[in-house]
Amino acid sequence: MRQLTDINRTLIRSYEQMTRPNRKQAKSIETVRIGATIGVPEVLESMGMDSAEMLAEVGLGLELFDDPNNRIAFAARGHMLEHCAKRTGCSHFGLLVGQKAGLNSFGLVGLLAKYSPDVGSALNSLMRFMHLHVRGATTTLTVDSDFAQLEYQIYQAGARGNDQVGAGAVAVAYNILCDLCGNEFKPIEARFAHREPEDVEPFQKFFQVPPTFNADQYAVVFSAKWLNRRLADTSPELLGLLRKEVDRLEIGLTDDLVQQVRILLRTMLVTGHASADQVAELLSMHRRTLNRHLNTQGFSFRKLADEVSFEIARQLLEDTDTEILQIASSLGYSNASAFTRAFRRWSSTTPAKWRLMAKDAVVPPRAS
Repeated sequence: MRQLTDINRTLIRSYEQMTRPNRKQAKSIETVRIGATIGVPEVLESMGMDSAEMLAEVGLGLELFDDPNNRIAFAARGHMLEHCAKRTGCSHFGLLVGQKAGLNSFGLVGLLAKYSPDVGSALNSLMRFMHLHVRGATTTLTVDSDFAQLEYQIYQAGARGNDQVGAGAVAVAYNILCDLCGNEFKPIEARFAHREPEDVEPFQKFFQVPPTFNADQYAVVFSAKWLNRRLADTSPELLGLLRKEVDRLEIGLTDDLVQQVRILLRTMLVTGHASADQVAELLSMHRRTLNRHLNTQGFSFRKLADEVSFEIARQLLEDTDTEILQIASSLGYSNASAFTRAFRRWSSTTPAKWRLMAKDAVVPPRAS
């Protein structure tokens, strides 16, 4: 009975928050529930900082953190974490915030995962409904033979503080896996799509494995055997109830085809499988139908693919020391010259010059 009361309370708050923004706002501004970063004030206070004063410096109030269902613009969250990292002098501030969050940070979707029959089903539920939690990034689960990888990829164009957001996301992913698998869970690798910081000890201490920096995505790599682990709290009755309510939440969201294509491209481009036919298949439509719908909204598949490719390339150039040839290969280009020509078309400059200007904090504007 108590379980149902907790679920109903979570449901009411989630539904109110998810349906409050109007459709126009939902399309124009990417937002994220504050749940996974609700620990910001606590981390600030632990460092001897005045959390109210610090947050006020970026135009935010402490009341934002009163309810995990409160929402913040994705870009504003990144700016907040970046600002806190600089003001505290703690380069791993986002990691500390992420350590405070786990499965219970995801409200109704977290409960859906908790009452799933096994770890694999729980993670698939999280992936399926993660867009209810965040718009501006995507989370995916990939399985390759004996290894599984829980990935977090940012697709919000021009977002700041990606290193803080990404580090926190990997910490949250690790905590989710520990919540589901138990204290004996050990990852194989923790991956970060930003440069190696001067102090890597906080990363190694938390994840208990040597961290990998300059990766092409933020991720936790672990043994695929964990996916078959049965969950102790599984409940078919509660699972059915939760699934119906989560489905109801989705009805209130605007289905933006352009945004759906962007999300798919953000995930698929780094795997080398991002053709119009493949994207259309995932959206259960023919390629011609996809192109027709995109054209009515003033887009083409090629234009969206270029936009997302540029955003991935820009992020890797600015945040990592990954070689340009490797970035080109990750995006499916046969050689660095072909990638450079495409990048010049997107930005009117070369990848090498863009990276130099980014390091000098003089990043050129995007080409229109």
